Amino acid sequence: MKGFRPDKRKQEEGDAGSQFNLRVNLFFFSTFIIFCVIIIRLAILQFVEGPELKELETGGQVKNFPLQPIRGSIIDASGTPLAYSTPSQALYLTLLKDYSSSERGKKNRPEIEKLAEEMVKIFDQHGDPKAEKLTVDDVIKAMDLEFNKQPGYEPRRIKSELSTKEVAYFMEHKNEYPGLEVVEESQRQYNQDRIAVQTIGYLKEFRGIKTLEKYKEIDEQNKKQKDPGLIYTEQEKVGVDGLEMMFQDELRGKNGYIGIPINPQNMADGVPTMIAPEKGYNIHTTIHKDIQKVTQQAIMDQLKWLHANPVSGKTHPYAQTGYAVAMEVDTGNIVAMASMPDYDPNVWEFGTEDWETVMKYYGNGTISPYSSGRSGNNLESTVLLGSTIKPLSVLIGLNEKLFGPNDYYYDSGAAFFGKDNSRVQNSGGKSYGSLNARKAIEHSSNAFMVDWIGEKLYNKYGSESVGIWDKYMKKFGLGVSTESGLPKEHKGIIEYTNIEQAGSYLAAMAYASFGQSGKYTTLQLAQYASTLANQGERIRPQLASKIEDQDGNVVKEFKREVLNKEEFPQQYWNEVIAGMNTQGLRAFEDFKYDFARKTGTSEQDIYKNGSRIRVENGVFIAFAPRQNPKLAVAVVIPEAGFGSQSAAPVARKIFDAYDEIYGLDGTPHPKTNNDENKDGETE
Repeated sequence: MKGFRPDKRKQEEGDAGSQFNLRVNLFFFSTFIIFCVIIIRLAILQFVEGPELKELETGGQVKNFPLQPIRGSIIDASGTPLAYSTPSQALYLTLLKDYSSSERGKKNRPEIEKLAEEMVKIFDQHGDPKAEKLTVDDVIKAMDLEFNKQPGYEPRRIKSELSTKEVAYFMEHKNEYPGLEVVEESQRQYNQDRIAVQTIGYLKEFRGIKTLEKYKEIDEQNKKQKDPGLIYTEQEKVGVDGLEMMFQDELRGKNGYIGIPINPQNMADGVPTMIAPEKGYNIHTTIHKDIQKVTQQAIMDQLKWLHANPVSGKTHPYAQTGYAVAMEVDTGNIVAMASMPDYDPNVWEFGTEDWETVMKYYGNGTISPYSSGRSGNNLESTVLLGSTIKPLSVLIGLNEKLFGPNDYYYDSGAAFFGKDNSRVQNSGGKSYGSLNARKAIEHSSNAFMVDWIGEKLYNKYGSESVGIWDKYMKKFGLGVSTESGLPKEHKGIIEYTNIEQAGSYLAAMAYASFGQSGKYTTLQLAQYASTLANQGERIRPQLASKIEDQDGNVVKEFKREVLNKEEFPQQYWNEVIAGMNTQGLRAFEDFKYDFARKTGTSEQDIYKNGSRIRVENGVFIAFAPRQNPKLAVAVVIPEAGFGSQSAAPVARKIFDAYDEIYGLDGTPHPKTNNDENKDGETE
């Protein structure tokens, strides 16, 4: 082939192969160099720069030390604080170095000891001369230099309740003492007059009450909470009863915190920043201190009087407790709620040597039988309502067409029912002769209730009569929550559903008809009386009128709230309310208002030294005036005898106190020197 040169072609192929090998070698060499550089850099990062980077990473963290929130006040209807937080100033120290017994800490020890000595001198010079003196050892101990109680970064509380001079000094010399901070704290205090102690409630540390459902939920939320101002601390005091618990979220406010930069040793590293706590809202309660004080004193005076003066032919030394609630008919506002005896609520903050006495009475007996006092024979605050049920019994009888308003029953003094011919007699065995519905209530005829209501309702409905009765009871607030919002409210004890105990459905209805088969709280009785006054409207008991922020702005107002409305013919209401006209109430002899009332004397059997003893509880409900009613009152005094002589005098004083401040006719009627003060002794 012309022009073909094999040697030259081989030479060209050899040159191309050499260039390819060179490139491959260069690629592998470059890759090797890059990997070497990466490995060396990683080694430098790990062994040379690693500790420094780690310190930068952790040193950039900020940990928050919470400051206790400042709780809002609970203020009565007259504007008087009943529960309030008094501000105090405390001195906190954030450790900026390690002062422990470690090698590093020992070098810094003289510095912190010198600071402790300086602080003691300042305390001695500017502190309250009456306050307990702190020593250098006390201050060193409070610093917790070995981190036994707190991590290194957390501020240590050195001294609480600083004097104004101490506060001024540390604020003025703030730059001279890095790490020292004056922090506002507060103490919870309660009105010295002991106003509605159990209704107001008390506080305990959060860590001790997490079993309560409300705080169990808060404890779970704490773990997810990102806002440090909303985190509950273990030492924070929270409401565990009464309004303190009912309005815990509103009263609490928001805790502040100190933001502390920390280093890898978990010590403060930099200047802390402080976010002040936000004070909680103020709760304006409907309770009026003057009406409340009269109510409390009236109960205690009446108990004393019952021990020395005969009621029902004998004195009543076992009447040791008393309960009363006053509820406005048109608003539902609770103006007085007394559970007596009570105690000094400041013991929760400052302690007492007599906790045994406190623990007997810290519960609110007007809403619960627990820890709210016991009568001499150990009776609870929830007692059988007795004859106070009779207005409702008659209303049920009329509505069920068991009889009419103009039908007459002959009362021979007793009623008999059942196969065994069980006998129920009137009080004292009195025979009232011919009675219509109105007069049956007025004379409190047990015989009428058994024969014409209990037995007739059973004859109409048979075994279903108990369920029918139960529905009526609950429509009037008996056996259900009043929905006041107070924690630990008891629903009462329903006994008429216990057919085995009663013996038969007929017997259950017979005993229920005159008030011997249900135990209810005083608040339930007050709501029941209010429902009668409102002619079937059951309204929510209100314990707060409004919530305000610290600038006086209204956050929320509480208005009248109807829970349920039961319709009955007006004629029935007229008969029942006219029948609430118990005669012979000496405590009300000169009362200037026509008012509706019903006394009750519930009987309970107790067993003492192997013998059965029957005791009588004083119960009383009323509302005034009869037309256009303004106030409903319920009073319960266990083991006090007839309600007309034991409980009614307390109610009279409550009505008088309300009339003086608000006016039962809408116009206040302040007392004059000529006014008589009706005491139990006038009975």
